[in-house]
Amino acid sequence: MILEGSTILLLAFFGLLFLGAPIGVALGTAGILVIGVEGLGVMALPTNVWTGIAKYPLLALPMFVLAGMVFERSGVAQRLVDFAAALVGPRRGGLAIVAVLVCMVLGGISGSGAADAAAVAAVMLPPMLRQGYPRPYTASLVAAAGSTAVLIPPSIPFIVYAVLVPGVSVPALFIGGMVPGLLAGLSLLLPAIWLARRGQFGLPAPGEVRVPLWQAFKGAIWGLAAPVVILGGLRTGAFTPTEAAVVAVFYGLFVGLAVYRTLGWRDIYAVLGDAAEVSAVVLIIIALATIFAHAGSTLGAFDALAHSLIGLTDNATLMLLLITIVVLVAGTLIDAISIFLVFLPILLPIAQAFGWNLTWFGVILTMNVAVGAFTPPMAVNLMVTCRVAGCSIESTFPWVVWFVAAMTGALLLVTFVPELVLFLPRLAGAL
Repeated sequence: MILEGSTILLLAFFGLLFLGAPIGVALGTAGILVIGVEGLGVMALPTNVWTGIAKYPLLALPMFVLAGMVFERSGVAQRLVDFAAALVGPRRGGLAIVAVLVCMVLGGISGSGAADAAAVAAVMLPPMLRQGYPRPYTASLVAAAGSTAVLIPPSIPFIVYAVLVPGVSVPALFIGGMVPGLLAGLSLLLPAIWLARRGQFGLPAPGEVRVPLWQAFKGAIWGLAAPVVILGGLRTGAFTPTEAAVVAVFYGLFVGLAVYRTLGWRDIYAVLGDAAEVSAVVLIIIALATIFAHAGSTLGAFDALAHSLIGLTDNATLMLLLITIVVLVAGTLIDAISIFLVFLPILLPIAQAFGWNLTWFGVILTMNVAVGAFTPPMAVNLMVTCRVAGCSIESTFPWVVWFVAAMTGALLLVTFVPELVLFLPRLAGAL
């Protein structure tokens, strides 16, 4: 029964993906097919779907999506660019540094890599083109820097991981992701500057006017304060991660309506509609994935597959490298949330068998996904930035490979030095 049902489950899932079915449809259909064929209890499906999404931490997901969209459309990104440009100063590759820094700050608001990359690409593309940056270079850099949004709290994938893995708290993941997120972003600066110098582009034009530092700081202070408000409230216990998402939304609305006055009521209506659409898609995928998970766990397919993988090697280092390769490849094809839903039932027993800390494991899985999000051929972030920049993904290959190598180096450092993830949560009492 296990072998037959597992075969049907996996063949149906990958077959539907190959035929072009959306990830949620493939997960749900494969699960329903196996439940029907193996007689696992069709009447239990509504309850399983409901319990899969009726979880308090998931309330933060649509709120952080909404908060990110509010900040993106209120002019915060442009003011952050002006401040970062004034801070970096006129130097070769200066705007490349600015793009990375702004992506990291916006990542502390939106929690979504694709949204972060899209917002920064739209703002950074015109000035970078004026300074001679090639379009494929700009698309590659912003796609890579935007991927730090899933590591720097608040992170939507961290919330989903905490929901799927019992005993792991969202605050611990948020705090644990701070150092890896900073390392990931800073690792991109070396190839960004080196490529600009090698290509002899990215030098400000003579007489180019820049906003004075103090003026730029005053304009950007509300955007810079947003991550401080969110993380400070979490650290002091003023609100939970779910409540922090609501605070972020109202903070963003206050900035857009009362401070910058760049948002009108019609804009808010449009933002609410877009955020509802994005959130609904994610939650529907999660709901359908619970059917797949129920079928696989009831059959014992995931445990059997996990034990088969464990049987390949009892060396923790080799197993980590194997998992890294698998998740990196998967990250080039599908988004972080889908990867967690598909692979966690298999990888969680492996992590438990080796005695790995599950908070650290969640952070390195997310970091793997972050690298995959801008690694061709089907990188989600790169698809977004190439669309904004008006270039093909193929044209980015000579550039993006350097950013992939740089962040992979940061990933390996975090993988083999777990204290880079764990020391801050322990210091904060989150572990």
